[in-house]
Amino acid sequence: MGVAVLCMGPSGSGKSSSLRNFKADEVAVINVAGKPFPFRGKLPQVVTSDYRKIKAALLKGGRRSYVIDDSQFLMSFEEMDSNKSGYERFNSIGFNFIGLVRYVNDELPDDVIVYFLQHTEVGDDGRVKAKTIGKLIDNHYTLEGLFSIVLMCEVDKDKHHFITNSDGTNTCKSPMGMFEEKQIDNDLKMVDTTIREYWELAPIVDADAISD
Repeated sequence: MGVAVLCMGPSGSGKSSSLRNFKADEVAVINVAGKPFPFRGKLPQVVTSDYRKIKAALLKGGRRSYVIDDSQFLMSFEEMDSNKSGYERFNSIGFNFIGLVRYVNDELPDDVIVYFLQHTEVGDDGRVKAKTIGKLIDNHYTLEGLFSIVLMCEVDKDKHHFITNSDGTNTCKSPMGMFEEKQIDNDLKMVDTTIREYWELAPIVDADAISD
């Protein structure tokens, strides 16, 4: 089974910029909103909000790490484009998004990590959580419950960082001892390396495939 990781934060908090240290042969990006990267350099990407194309890219893309950037727009775009109405419409939105997370967890190889970069909102309990649409996901699943790792991007003055565990005001979490600090640099490649070492997964790129 694959590893789904949720990285959440408000716009401008450093979610997309956390990809800056990946090399082109290490990661592929599903760019839901079609936005340019906020850093120099290019990473391979597929611009789509079609769930079938996303699943195909994750299964056949030949990478061990993937990023779904602005993943909450999968729900937003479906809400805007759907010809369904009322309960049926929001059921479809919830089932499609939850189905994608479950696809990562259940169908992808063990050494594949998929990062969902998602905006935040304040939940009914006052905690900062991943942004969703409708109540199906929150009432029946709790989105963060499908992830073993939930990181949150924050900005402290000019410094961006990830929060690795909750202080009670958010839904962050990570396995015991995976990260030494509650705040770490917003470097998703470093996070990827840490996860692979913690769970003894295959490296992001095989040693014999690394070129000088």
